[in-house]
Amino acid sequence: MRIVVVGAGYAGTTAANRLARKLGSAEITVVNPRPQFVERVRLHQQLAGTGSADTPLTAMLREGITARVGTVDKIGDGTLALDDGDRIDFDHAVLAVGSTVQPLPGTVPVGTWEGAEQARAAVAALPAGGTVTVVGTGATGIETAAEVAGARPDLRVRLAGPPPAATFTPGAQRRIRAGLERLGVHLVEGLVTEVSGGDVRLRSGRAFASDLTLWGIVSGVPDLAARSGLAVDATGRALVDRYLRSVSDDRILVAGDCAGVPGARPCCVNALPQAAHAAGTLARLVTGRPPRPYSLLHLGACVKLGRTDAVLQLTDRSGPARRPYLAGPAAARIGEFGARSAKLNARIGAIARG
Repeated sequence: MRIVVVGAGYAGTTAANRLARKLGSAEITVVNPRPQFVERVRLHQQLAGTGSADTPLTAMLREGITARVGTVDKIGDGTLALDDGDRIDFDHAVLAVGSTVQPLPGTVPVGTWEGAEQARAAVAALPAGGTVTVVGTGATGIETAAEVAGARPDLRVRLAGPPPAATFTPGAQRRIRAGLERLGVHLVEGLVTEVSGGDVRLRSGRAFASDLTLWGIVSGVPDLAARSGLAVDATGRALVDRYLRSVSDDRILVAGDCAGVPGARPCCVNALPQAAHAAGTLARLVTGRPPRPYSLLHLGACVKLGRTDAVLQLTDRSGPARRPYLAGPAAARIGEFGARSAKLNARIGAIARG
């Protein structure tokens, strides 16, 4: 039996390793654009020069799994078509290509490995007194601004966009603002519409100078599913049934940010259990057992404010609502534990769901 996994982020790596554990006789091939596993939750550390976000893919995959570096042009009818003209036939597939970024011209995107590497070089080259603007006030933007400010206190750091952490409770939002202010990050509220010639312009018409502008918004997914003719939702995510099978081709399971699971937000907290469940679904089908429906579980969201501070917002299916939050060094330790656990679980495929 031939199984191919497209993508080697948290979801793809977890699915491949769990399938190898459950279906030892299967031929499993993982196709990824680069030979590294990238911890997206550490890209802000990569670009600030305070940490590393990459691990060789061969060190993340179980023995017997084949890693193929390449880009998939199309998936369907039991075949992967690669952009180099090669083809890989499969009996079953897991689509786990994650999410992507759509930056404004003139900005450097920090939500991808390539963008983070470009940003790392650009930040390191800035002289003291330079100005860095981070566009985007979700977790990616907040963590990037905080990490740069902590690593380079000689720079002026701005965070531009709507009020930070809009999905958190008001108390947690105030705590995030206080943490950013403590680091010297200046908040500029307003929608950034243009970055040109070193100037950042807001919808309000206000403009200010920036030596380096980083795009800290992760939005959208690669168009592989849509390009391949699979049914997708309005955001381009592949539509799945309650077992995480593509509604267009039940040989293809979908997990992670590119899966159209209602209520799921793009994060490793959702990617890991989805991937484990998709692997479990496939293993059950192959061994003649009925699959189990996937159940979305919300626990919380953590925003890091440097290495010793963070805000952990508890949540549930309906969102944070009036749920409590934890902040300070304890939240930072929990966030770091979560990041390490996510990588470990991806490596061993250990999350037992499905």
